[in-house]
Amino acid sequence: MNAFGKRNGIGGPGQRPAFGVARPMQSPDAAASAFPAEAAPPPPAPEPAPTGDAMARLASRQAGSGEAASHKAEGFDASVHKIKEQVLPRLLERVDPEAAATLTKDELAEEFRPIISEVLAELKINLNRREQFALEKVLVDELLGYGPLEELLADPDVSDIMVNGPEQTFIEKKGKLQIAPIQFRDEQHLFQIAQRIVNKVGRRVDQTTPLADARLPDGSRVNVIVPPLSLRGTAISIRKFSAKPITLDMMAGFGSMSAKMATALKIAGASRFNIVISGGTGSGKTTMLNALSKMIDPGERVLTIEDAAELRLQQPHWLPLETRPPNLEGQGEVSIRDLVKNALRMRPDRIILGEIRGAECFDMLSAMNTGHDGSMCTLHSNSPREALARMENMVMMSDIKVPKEAISRQIADSVDLIIQVKRLRDGSRRVTNITEVIGMEGPVIVTQELFKFEYLDESADGKIVGEYRSMGLRPYTLDKAKQYGFDQPFLEACL
Repeated sequence: MNAFGKRNGIGGPGQRPAFGVARPMQSPDAAASAFPAEAAPPPPAPEPAPTGDAMARLASRQAGSGEAASHKAEGFDASVHKIKEQVLPRLLERVDPEAAATLTKDELAEEFRPIISEVLAELKINLNRREQFALEKVLVDELLGYGPLEELLADPDVSDIMVNGPEQTFIEKKGKLQIAPIQFRDEQHLFQIAQRIVNKVGRRVDQTTPLADARLPDGSRVNVIVPPLSLRGTAISIRKFSAKPITLDMMAGFGSMSAKMATALKIAGASRFNIVISGGTGSGKTTMLNALSKMIDPGERVLTIEDAAELRLQQPHWLPLETRPPNLEGQGEVSIRDLVKNALRMRPDRIILGEIRGAECFDMLSAMNTGHDGSMCTLHSNSPREALARMENMVMMSDIKVPKEAISRQIADSVDLIIQVKRLRDGSRRVTNITEVIGMEGPVIVTQELFKFEYLDESADGKIVGEYRSMGLRPYTLDKAKQYGFDQPFLEACL
């Protein structure tokens, strides 16, 4: 395929199957009976026993093809790609790169049009309007944009882009993975685009520093890893930032939570609960944090601290802070922990951490129980109980010599609510638990569950079927909600 704005029709004839899609597996017999012959439908086959059906599905999975997935340019895309390879070197001879960098993409396209026509005349190549438009777009993307990635970044349905070397790119659409209709020229081409991305935010990536975190102008999160660490060539992972902010009401509409859960979380955000959002990679932790931040009072001063700034708060008094990696001499690093310490001197009402991974957990807990109510953070964990254990471990990993019981007590005193989010195997993202932290009972942190997602079944098309249940318990944090006048609606939402 090409680097250029036209796609080879995902969903057309000859399309590759989507990769990584979670769907109910069928035995060969079940698949054959899905479309019976028109003349006389076969007699209904007896239903297999559940155990036999499960084993048939396992056999089907084992027999599945494991061939490498890649996309090759064909037809129109291949012809435009071939012409671009001839035009680009001659075009670069006629263009001043510094002057071109000062123009917008539209202005550059206007400037290029006569030059491209001149180069095509020299090469004795005749193009129709469609081909010339595609050629202009790809040349501008190559010089000012991110080459083949531009097409995927412009698609609002694509939420994740995963480049595994120059010949293989996967995308996530509606929670499901599929091969992308793009291909890079070679490893050098892909590496140049990776460098262009990280250089724009003052980071670097090369053989001495083969790992880099960056962000795109719209806030999308980017991770780059290059050889020798990546054996297939340069790998780029992009978590796209939604242009339209997602709210708690929208999540309830999507089925990510119930209306009562959305009400409870709105009250928790407005009543300055200290909240920890727990979940796996790509489960929607940052999206949930952004949605909760909309409930913050506009008069509060909010500081956000992240490795690569991706939170997008709507409050007027919001100051984002970002860490800095060490320079070539290994000096000048500013960690999350340094920024948390400094943030305490900046008169914040709330401190929001994008993610806690280590010793900064202790400083975050200190902020939560020293007058900065309403602070929030995210961390990777499988359940609310494991989230508490991880927080204990992160504090103990630091150089702070504190007994485990004291750490547990500080966590119990600091954290009010743990929100567990998960990406289920059908691609949907759900809030599976909302859990309160009550306090200590001996050496154990005591919690109580307010809401829970109960798995029931799986539909024929592979969708998870379940229901959100309220545990019917009186919230321990009701007194905190009462200070802001939300005690009655909070109690009604939880019962």
